[in-house]
Amino acid sequence: MGKVWIEEISDGLYVLRVDDDQTKYFEAMWDIPEGITYNAYLMKTGDAVVLFDAWKKTYEKEFIEALSSIVDPKEITHIVVHHMEPDHSGALPKVLELNGYKAQILGTTFVEKLIEAFYGIKVNFRPVKDGEEIKIGEKTFRFIHVPWLHWPDTMITYVIEDGIFFGGDVCGGYSIPPALFDDDEEVVQNYLPHVRKYIINVIGHYKKYIHQNIEKIKSFNLDLKLIAPAHGLIWRKNPAKIIEFYEQVGRGIPTKGKVLVVYSSMYGFVEKAVSVAVDEVKKLGYNPVVYKFTDTERANISDILGDVPDSEAIIIGTATYEADIFPMMRFTLDEILDKANYEKPVLVLTTFGWGGIAGKKIESLFSKTKFNVIETMEIKGLLQKGLEKKVREGVGKLLGIK
Repeated sequence: MGKVWIEEISDGLYVLRVDDDQTKYFEAMWDIPEGITYNAYLMKTGDAVVLFDAWKKTYEKEFIEALSSIVDPKEITHIVVHHMEPDHSGALPKVLELNGYKAQILGTTFVEKLIEAFYGIKVNFRPVKDGEEIKIGEKTFRFIHVPWLHWPDTMITYVIEDGIFFGGDVCGGYSIPPALFDDDEEVVQNYLPHVRKYIINVIGHYKKYIHQNIEKIKSFNLDLKLIAPAHGLIWRKNPAKIIEFYEQVGRGIPTKGKVLVVYSSMYGFVEKAVSVAVDEVKKLGYNPVVYKFTDTERANISDILGDVPDSEAIIIGTATYEADIFPMMRFTLDEILDKANYEKPVLVLTTFGWGGIAGKKIESLFSKTKFNVIETMEIKGLLQKGLEKKVREGVGKLLGIK
């Protein structure tokens, strides 16, 4: 098991973080060799003790130990549930058992039904309205609903007196940062690519709601002094940075010069065509980021998705396989089109033996999306010298260079 962090991060506010280095596939789907953290928070305010979320059940014992080192669970008066997904609520039934079910649960109307559905328990529940303010102890809590980031139950909590923003999954990211806070710029720069990957893997299907909900949050004119998400770094040096980053990813704002290249090659035919394209990308002064599926290497699809939002352009390479798109590429494309559907130019390179069809099928898939297929090239067998020029010209068209 990874490290457990227990620290008072402001007067009367504690973070309880566990570094999960055991989960290999987040949501049983996304490959995360970088790991992930689960952050819960405890606030003592006047005669109230407020718990914000919990950890997943895997770490229930460790969570109770960490919590009990700060306060007797019986003393908890309120529990704020930002999002009922079990990686944040798994330890909640044990907390409530030790609490004697006295604490009042605060959340959106979905939360009460989900607690009963997930854990078969009835609780002292108080639904909170969007924008509602509640005085608890010496603090005023404002609750803002941000549905579909990434479940319909999602909300954030803002503590008016302190400028503290509890985001749940919002403003979170993958990886196990070596620090609690965003104080070190190098730590932040190493962390942000994992945030981008997290956003697309977890929220990508609902990414249109990122901008909508950020605009909603901005409309409250919050004086943000600290952003405390349920995963990853806590933001106190520059809280606005993570909000801006989420918006950039949601909008698909590119990093200048970045070209994403994804291909599969069974016997080297596709690889030959793609290698020419990559060479041309470099000659034109761009930076290719390459992922491949071959007989010696298999790309991490969750990483591929994470590199779509800030790419200027995309090159797709695949073979025709059983009169269809090569299966690994078909699955990858399905996920890209579902979770990372942006207005970006695409060049498609396909190869075939007795009959080409993969290119046509890819064009059909992309025709229903925001992506713009600039050109599709279907090559019979190995790329011949005469076709190299056409591939290079295709790259020029992709990048808007004639």
